[in-house]
Amino acid sequence: MTQQEFKLCFDKWFDEIRNYISYRSFDPETATDIVQETYMKLWEKNMEYRGSKTRSLLFKMASDLYVSNYRKQQTEKKHHNAFALTFDEHAVDVSVDDQELVNRMRRALAELPEKKRTVFLMNRMEGITYSNISKTLDISVKTVEKRMSQAIHTLRKLLKDES
Repeated sequence: MTQQEFKLCFDKWFDEIRNYISYRSFDPETATDIVQETYMKLWEKNMEYRGSKTRSLLFKMASDLYVSNYRKQQTEKKHHNAFALTFDEHAVDVSVDDQELVNRMRRALAELPEKKRTVFLMNRMEGITYSNISKTLDISVKTVEKRMSQAIHTLRKLLKDES
């Protein structure tokens, strides 16, 4: 796709695709980010310009990115809520030291890479077995074991460094 064709696509369909994603997400800023990412992918893949087929492709790519983004947010929210509930249940008579430990643990978890954090939270917070995690995430049990081991190692290091 030439630069002129890309500019034509951008000028012609950007607002239309952004409105579509904004309608689905109820968030114009997120919609703008998703559509910009869609155009970046189109440019990176250097696809051939084919008129209305390119328009359809852009809508499909933006829709897929929106769904992926939505699922990621829901998973993060679910894990965050589970983590918050676990600590809040025991926070009735929490000392200052305990609250500091909770805050350190939250910061350490936030620093974990997403894949390791997901495996850790699924196992430790939701009690899901390694084999069920592997089926859910469509990865091998060995990969789950490795990510869990790395997550624990990283968390220990981060918590040790903070003390």
